[in-house]
Amino acid sequence: MEAKPSNLVDQLVVPGDVILDLSNMANQTLKLSGGLRQDGDSICVMKAGKLRFMKPNKYWVESSQKRYVPSAGDNVLGVVVDTKPENFLVDIKGPALAFLPVLSFEGGTRRNIPKFEVGTLLYVSVVSANPGMNPELSCMDVNGKAAEYGVLKEEGYMFESSTGLARSLLSSPPHPVLEGLGKKLSFEIAVGINGRFWVNALQSSTVILVGNAIQKSESLSLVQQKIYLEKLLKSIQL
Repeated sequence: MEAKPSNLVDQLVVPGDVILDLSNMANQTLKLSGGLRQDGDSICVMKAGKLRFMKPNKYWVESSQKRYVPSAGDNVLGVVVDTKPENFLVDIKGPALAFLPVLSFEGGTRRNIPKFEVGTLLYVSVVSANPGMNPELSCMDVNGKAAEYGVLKEEGYMFESSTGLARSLLSSPPHPVLEGLGKKLSFEIAVGINGRFWVNALQSSTVILVGNAIQKSESLSLVQQKIYLEKLLKSIQL
């Protein structure tokens, strides 16, 4: 018999969360993988991460601590670590450095190659990521336009996160803490699925508040996030 998915599927869960009550699930067989255990009539979480479900009846927790594994189509935040005649070498938190061809920019030609200093923060797209090869990046969309890609302002600040948190920030419905802060504060944010996010605002205090709040949210359940957000918003003096 096919199991009915938990309401917490694709949500961040933490140790102690109960994802299912077996007393209300007669004649259903479940397969539990990493991060979950049965405690009486309850299925409980043992490690933080995102709850996943695969039909017909398999549950597991996708650990948020896994290192980023590049995949074509990912939007990531990269840091320039070196410049070569044909490429920029970029750290994207993967197993190996990625390369960004000097012509992978809108209207790119040999006459207008951008000049990036070491440490420049870029929002880029992963074009290819084959095993045993360095990933290739681009600062263009499928139409050859710069779109949202390129250099992120130096005034902003980059925060490190897990890949699990990054995915939740990009998910739908919106991350509750990010959505709540956005309704009361004015700031820019760019999220890389590789476990980095960049925040910029007119006041550095806003940047710190937003970044710290987002990082803290990962250790909280959905209910705890809402409570935390309410308290945080009440404490903000505009």
